Amino acid sequence: MKKVSDLRWKKGISVNELVEKMGKIGFQSAEMQRAVEVILKMRKENAKIFFTYTSNMVTSGLRGFFAQLIELGLVDIIVTTIGGIEEDIMKSKGEEFIIGKFKPDDIELHEKGINRVGNLFIRNESYLKFEDEIGKILLNLYNKKPRWTPSELIHEIGCKIEDKNSILYQASKKNVPIFCPGITDGAFGFHLFMLQQKYPDFVIDVVKDFSNILFSTSHDDKKGLLSLGGSISKHHAILACLLNGGLDYAVYLTTAHSSSGSMSGATTEEAKSWGKVKDDSDVATVIGDVTFTFPLIMIKVLETLSDEGLLE
Repeated sequence: MKKVSDLRWKKGISVNELVEKMGKIGFQSAEMQRAVEVILKMRKENAKIFFTYTSNMVTSGLRGFFAQLIELGLVDIIVTTIGGIEEDIMKSKGEEFIIGKFKPDDIELHEKGINRVGNLFIRNESYLKFEDEIGKILLNLYNKKPRWTPSELIHEIGCKIEDKNSILYQASKKNVPIFCPGITDGAFGFHLFMLQQKYPDFVIDVVKDFSNILFSTSHDDKKGLLSLGGSISKHHAILACLLNGGLDYAVYLTTAHSSSGSMSGATTEEAKSWGKVKDDSDVATVIGDVTFTFPLIMIKVLETLSDEGLLE
């Protein structure tokens, strides 16, 4: 068993060394180190890695890091919410989001046409430009064929993006499917609705995509999950894995707590009661803001894989 060790600053300390030292502090720092170990096992055991996240993480500057992880071959299957698709497209077109405050005058922001996500501000103009663009894209895709699954649609859009920091671009380039079971839950969904009003044979087949995610793995595959936040994206992945024998590895990063009974707060241990995570699986649950826990964890993972010659 590890012993608690005092942390001391050293000039020029690397992220790699810092995370190692934090692993001996205790509490959530120790769980972060545990998460590193589980992710490394996923990779070294050639598990198929599901990566799930909510849209607010794409609003933040994590978007480019997510794209880099796809580029480096760390991700096999993605599940997200529609805001994460919309804002990736918006940023790929040059839209910029602003860091503000958590407690501004929200009425004043509304009057100025500014939308707030925590302490991040998005101008109405950014959404208006997105809506102008997505309407044209969807019409072109309808003219190619009237019936699409969400993952097919997202892949096709990614093929038209030219931005290395785009999640959609890297996923299309690496043939990593992006599943979005709640595709209508945003501005994107409204434009799907509007197009179907004009062309009733236009169909987005969400049920077919559930079949696609089920058949992306089998009972024989080792399966790992890296889940940031919760909601439909997290549950869609673990449900698919439940039907294929359960996860061998799982790492949850969240700010929610299990006392709420929510999907966001549900721990890896709770998932074992459902069979979503196998009884003997390697797991970790890190409670904390993903904007700092995830970079620390993954940089340590990347440094280790790079040192061992295991990065693409």
